[in-house]
Amino acid sequence: MASLNVGNLGEYLREQRRTAQLSLRQLADAAGVSNPYLSQIERGLRKPSAEVLQQVAKALRISAETLYVRAGILDEKERDELETRAVILADPSINERQKQVLLQIYESFRKENGFETSSYADEADADEAYAQQAYADEDAEAAGGPRAADGSDAGPKQTPPS
Repeated sequence: MASLNVGNLGEYLREQRRTAQLSLRQLADAAGVSNPYLSQIERGLRKPSAEVLQQVAKALRISAETLYVRAGILDEKERDELETRAVILADPSINERQKQVLLQIYESFRKENGFETSSYADEADADEAYAQQAYADEDAEAAGGPRAADGSDAGPKQTPPS
């Protein structure tokens, strides 16, 4: 069988497997694929699906996106953007609102620097209103009261004395 053009995916997988001190059989079991199939991937005889690559990456504790790039499924620039987003979203030291705001800032800088915005930009735009409302709510709490939808103070309604 002729070797498929899957870059250096097989060599890279073999290197990662050896670094993790796993046998071919151990990695195949951990990834949920057959031993012969994994061997064929390492030798460049088979091109695995994205799902198989994800399983192998999880078993090796490496980035699936890196394997996608090596297999020609994902462009390097796309991988960098996805990894940046994943790191932001996985950071436990910031809350969800802060994560969304940070992603919006990241997207605006990419746009300003001439990079195409990803499909995530639509999500960021949709979340912008949420983030702005969250900031307004925080400001209102700090100032001592809630805000109305128009941004004005919306304190409790006062009824005239009878």
